[in-house]
Amino acid sequence: MKITDVLTHHLSYDYTEPWAYSQAWYTKRQTLLVEVRTSDGLTGWGEAFGPPEVTRAAVQSVFRPCLIGAEAEQIEPLWERLYAMSRAYGQKGAVIAALSAVDIALWDLLGKRTGLPVHVLLGGCFRESIPVYATGMYYRPVPELPRLIELLVEEAQTFVSRGFSAVKMKIGGRPWNEDREILRAIRAAVGAEVGLMVDANCAYDARTAIRIGRELEAHNVLWFEEPVPPEDLEGYLEVKRALDLAIAGGELEFTRYGLRELIARRAVDIVQPELTAVGGLTAGKQVAVLATTFGLRCLPHMFGSVVAQAAALHLAAALPEIPFSLRPSEVIFEVVRLEDRLRDDLAIEPIPIEGGRIRVPKAPGLGVTLDPKKLDRYRVS
Repeated sequence: MKITDVLTHHLSYDYTEPWAYSQAWYTKRQTLLVEVRTSDGLTGWGEAFGPPEVTRAAVQSVFRPCLIGAEAEQIEPLWERLYAMSRAYGQKGAVIAALSAVDIALWDLLGKRTGLPVHVLLGGCFRESIPVYATGMYYRPVPELPRLIELLVEEAQTFVSRGFSAVKMKIGGRPWNEDREILRAIRAAVGAEVGLMVDANCAYDARTAIRIGRELEAHNVLWFEEPVPPEDLEGYLEVKRALDLAIAGGELEFTRYGLRELIARRAVDIVQPELTAVGGLTAGKQVAVLATTFGLRCLPHMFGSVVAQAAALHLAAALPEIPFSLRPSEVIFEVVRLEDRLRDDLAIEPIPIEGGRIRVPKAPGLGVTLDPKKLDRYRVS
């Protein structure tokens, strides 16, 4: 099964309403899909995190010439070869995101060639469906705090009414005294039984994160995500030592090398590789093994189209419980509740969420079939 072509698809559309987290406002949804074609007529799909203009250049200029004519089944040898040839300028960032897309596409191809879903190729299926948590409560273009609180509380209540047993909100984009009011209102609205996570998206230094984290503990927050920037490993350690609630992070790191110290020094309790950035399913599996070796939970981060969603689901299905027991800590799966046509409209059959759980695809490869008409609709020419 030789690779005959590698194509890139820049997809984009404008959001109905702008939204923000602690770092920026967004008005446009876009991503890069990578299509790998083979001599036996099969096609595999992958996805790259980050600006499509940049990742597209890396795929087409750096990786495509080395992939044409290669055996598509040789996934790990190809990964190591592509990583080594781009090491001088691509150990992190957009080049690894581009490699992630290629890698995911190769796993999709291998599954289609063998007739097996990717989770079987990764070692087997621990669970056929996974409980979901809703990531939402992003900032809206509403300057008045009472109105913003009203909107975010209504959003959180909607998630609970639809069967989500846990929700994740954003902080760090407004002064803490305002974010605290939002937090208190959401906790009161959803009740004590609903899990509540908080994501700062790297908004604080360690000292500020510790002060805020102590208030999060009082509201029974399940985990505090990305309290400090990923470059500040010592800051992560300070925050983790000072607080009793779980610390999560890792979505902005790349490959097993980038996550090695975060895991080995136990700077987080929950490791969150983003498969479209970390190096694909190959690197995601390596990170998961590394995390579980150190007794840490691995919960894949998910912000992408239906291609990224399917890839993350297959990895999540193949993860063991850590530690194993009669009542282990369940693997839970992230579902971002922003408007996302690239996740909800792109596949002929979207991945179903029913009763607060998402079903793991069972068809060969990633288990999703993209709609050519929808690809044409969102493609940037």
